[in-house]
Amino acid sequence: MTAVGRPGDSLAQYRPGAGGSRRAPGEAREEPADDRSPPPAGHRTAPSRPAPRGRHRAVDRATSPPRRRRNGAPAPSASGGRHAVRSVLMLRSVEDIGPPRPRMRTGRKRVRPELDYRLLFGATPSPYLVLAPDLVIVDVNEAYLRATGRTREDLVGQHVFEAFPDNPADPDADGVRNLGASLERVLATGSADVMAVQKYDIPVVARPGVFEERWWSPVNTPVVDRDGHVAWIIHRVEDVTAFVQARRFRSRGEGGRLSEREEGMEAELYARARELQRLNEELRAAHAREREVAVTLQEAMLHSPDLARHENVAVRYLPAIGSLNVCGDWYDTVDLTEGRFTVAVGDVVGHGLEAATIMGMLRSALSAASRGVAGPAQALEVLGMYARSVEGALAATAVTVLIDSRSKLLVYSSAGHPPPVLLHADGTCELLDKATDPPLGARPEPVPRPQASAPYRRGDALVLYTDGLIERRGEDIDTGLDRLGETLGGLTDLVPERLADALLAGLGVAGGGRDDIALVVVRL
Repeated sequence: MTAVGRPGDSLAQYRPGAGGSRRAPGEAREEPADDRSPPPAGHRTAPSRPAPRGRHRAVDRATSPPRRRRNGAPAPSASGGRHAVRSVLMLRSVEDIGPPRPRMRTGRKRVRPELDYRLLFGATPSPYLVLAPDLVIVDVNEAYLRATGRTREDLVGQHVFEAFPDNPADPDADGVRNLGASLERVLATGSADVMAVQKYDIPVVARPGVFEERWWSPVNTPVVDRDGHVAWIIHRVEDVTAFVQARRFRSRGEGGRLSEREEGMEAELYARARELQRLNEELRAAHAREREVAVTLQEAMLHSPDLARHENVAVRYLPAIGSLNVCGDWYDTVDLTEGRFTVAVGDVVGHGLEAATIMGMLRSALSAASRGVAGPAQALEVLGMYARSVEGALAATAVTVLIDSRSKLLVYSSAGHPPPVLLHADGTCELLDKATDPPLGARPEPVPRPQASAPYRRGDALVLYTDGLIERRGEDIDTGLDRLGETLGGLTDLVPERLADALLAGLGVAGGGRDDIALVVVRL
C-alpha cells in the first residue's frame, strides 16, 4: 500500500502482491516434515514470482497468515498507525520465505479457484449491455437477452440504434434521441449518467414491423482506460413496464376505464414530463457550452510562451463541477539559463473574476521574480511582500521548483502549498516537502523562506498540482496524498500528456472535482 509520510519520508513503493491467506479461527496449519518432499497428490502450487534483485518482499498483515514461534504461540504484533504498518513489513528475501506450504482444514485441502469474470458477467441478474465508444454492441449478458427476447448473434456487432430503433408506429417515440444524448454525455464527461424512466418499445421477434410497449430505467456507466479515455460504456437497464402498467390499471378504478378527466390529466402529466426532460437536456447542453467558454478563458489567462518550448511538460486546468467561472488556480513555466527552468503552481482563495484577477497579478509577479533572483525561496519572498500590497492575495499558496538538467537537481520552496511529488522510474514516489512555509503574506514581517533540493534521474517525473486534485470532503489530507502516490506508482512508463490524463482518471476527477484543479507534469 502506498504511504505518504511526514517531512523527509518518501512514498512507499506500490506493487500489487499476492500476499498470504487467512485461516479460520482454530484452523490447523500443517507443517511438512521435510520441505523437499513433494506436495500431496492433487495439490496445486502457484508459481512464485521472483522479486527484482536488491528488493524485498513486503508481507501484508491483512492477508498473511500470523507468524508463530516454534512452540506454536502467536508472535507479538505491532500496532500504531502508519509506523506500525511499516514495522510489520517482513524484510526477507524470496529465498528466506521458501516455497508455499499446503494449508489444511479438518484434514481437507482448500483451493481457491481463479475468478472467471466472463462467467460472472453472464450470470449477473440485472440486464447489461456493453458498448464501444462508437456505440457498437460488444457484449451482452443473459439477463439482457431474456429481457429483450434476442440472441447474442442478433446483437453483438450491431450499432445499438440499428438493433433497437424507435417504434415507427409511435409519433412521440424519443427513445433513440434520449438514450443517444445520455451516451454522448458519458463519452464527453467520463461520468455515469442516470436517465429518467424511458418509454422505449422493442421489436417483437419473428414479427417484422411490430413493436412491444416497454418502459425502462437506464443507467450508463463509462469504463475508463489507464489513459483516462472511455474504452466502453456499460448500459444497465431495469424493465419497469409491469410497474408502469400496474399504476395505469389502478388509476382506472373499478370500471377498468379512465374517465375523460383522468385521461386528460394523464396526458397532461406525460406531456409535462417529456417537456421537463427536453428542457433538462437543453440546460445540460448550455451548461457544457458555458463551461467550455470558462475553460478556454482560463487557459488563455494561463498562456505561457516558455511552455511551448518544453515537449516534456504537460499542463491541465479543470474547473470545479458546477462552476462556470474562472478561478484562482494557476501554473507557469519560466526559462532561465540553458538547461535551467522553473515550474510553479499556485492557488488564490475564492472563485470568480476577482480571484482570477489576483491570480494573474501573482503569477506575473512570480514569473518576474524567478528571472531576477537567485532561487525559488527568494522568488517566494518577493512574491510574499508583493501579496501584502494586493487586496485579496493574503493566504494564497504557491510552490516553485527550479529544474537544473546539468546537475540533475530539483531546487524548491513552498508557501503553504501541497508538496510536489517526484515519481521515480522504478515506481516509487518522493514528496518534496522539506521546504514548506506558511502561505503568502501570513507573517506580519518578511523572513527568509526555506529552500531544499532533491536529486533526480533521467526518466523520473515531477508532478505539481493544486489541492483540488487530492482533497476530498471529510477526508484527511494524508489519505489524499496516499491515493496520489498509489495512482502515480502505476503510471511510470507514460509520456507527460498521457500521464496527466491517466492521473486525473485514476483519481476520479477526469471530468472535474469539487474544487478547481491545476496540474503540471514534467518528464525529467
